[in-house]
Amino acid sequence: MSEQNPFWQDLNGAVFGEQIAPYQVTGRGHLSSFYCTSDMAEASIGLAGTALARYCGVASDTVTVDRRLASLWFGMTLRPDGWELPSLWDEVAGDYQCADGWIRLHTNARHHRDAALHVLNVAVDRDAVREAVLAWRGIELETAIVTAGGCASFMRTTEEWAQHPQGRAVASNPLVYWETHGSCTSRSLPEKISLAGLKVLDLTRVLAGPVATRFLAGFGAEILRIDPPFWTEPSVEMEVTLGKRCAGLDLRVDTDVQRLKDLMKEADVFVHGYRADAFENLGLGRDMRRSLNPHMIDVSLNAYGWSGPWVARRGFDSLVQMSCGIAALGMQESGEARPVPLPVQALDHATGYLVAACVLEALSKRATGQITSARLSLAATAHLLAQHRCARVSEGAIVQSSEDFDSKCEATGWGPAFRVKAPIDVSGQVMEWTLGAGPLRRHDSHWS
Repeated sequence: MSEQNPFWQDLNGAVFGEQIAPYQVTGRGHLSSFYCTSDMAEASIGLAGTALARYCGVASDTVTVDRRLASLWFGMTLRPDGWELPSLWDEVAGDYQCADGWIRLHTNARHHRDAALHVLNVAVDRDAVREAVLAWRGIELETAIVTAGGCASFMRTTEEWAQHPQGRAVASNPLVYWETHGSCTSRSLPEKISLAGLKVLDLTRVLAGPVATRFLAGFGAEILRIDPPFWTEPSVEMEVTLGKRCAGLDLRVDTDVQRLKDLMKEADVFVHGYRADAFENLGLGRDMRRSLNPHMIDVSLNAYGWSGPWVARRGFDSLVQMSCGIAALGMQESGEARPVPLPVQALDHATGYLVAACVLEALSKRATGQITSARLSLAATAHLLAQHRCARVSEGAIVQSSEDFDSKCEATGWGPAFRVKAPIDVSGQVMEWTLGAGPLRRHDSHWS
């Protein structure tokens, strides 16, 4: 039962504000980690399922989470049939030793890679990058790359992060920022476990936001994902586009900004992962969005939280793990000579299911006549995870096997593939997607 899960009480309080009856658990096992990573996988997916059950008017004990499959859904879920998945990382991304420790460069996006290479004054050559990084002190290089528009994180210990101004800001704030925006006409709840007819506008990138909207799509919501013309996610597009229509808009162009406004006017939900100041700079701040569609549920996320000096800093799961002490603790406890991160990008995935739960809880509140919004961050999720350490036990750890995959073949934009079985059942309904995964910007920017 989920009441035994160490995360359940915290997640209940953050999203529902009360303790909800537990979901059911099947499956066993754990991911090999110094943190309770499988507990977080089980609880966050169970939370999203419980929020769906509440919205659809059924009891939370009709929700069943397969712990093993939930752990696997925190990783890559696709097994290609006759083709190969691309590498998760580009030729430069990774951890590098600097003059006083370790630093991680996140260079999957071309403009982020260009910024890092410009600071280091080297070409796209891993050996040249390694040699150049050795000449820098970590915090100085981190600052230089971030200032140049890139993404990097110097490895800090848990204690160092606790004393850092951003670490203190994260620790002092809630896991979820809820805000109430007034009242509206109450609405009827779904008559079955289905989100059919729900329009979700998705302006999120790797990886948390897309996980959230993938969950909502799995229960029937219409997801319209919007990306700029220069953005690609070749390593994860087959994971994050499942069940979604994917269009493109260039928000540097006035007509495309207007098109986005038109889409907002019809949306039930807007999920976005832009930095805190990005929409304000586009003239699409919170007040403007509220004026366009007063009844729209607005849920946002960022990397490092919503207060403190890093509120607008670019970041990804692997960078937050370096910043907040997760990778350093793994290195210390394992005795390895380099950073040891979590076995999966658990901050992204857990935050994603938290976002989905917040969307569904906000929809439940809207049905009773209240408009709310929510803000979340990877750093806040990391702060929660840091409170739940464990001894790493490799024996019996979960490893993906052929029995974990659905027998139904998925037609993706890259070729046929098989997907890991759905990890959750809500009153007899499991996640299913009418659209297979496919490349970005393959659809028109309108509601179907």
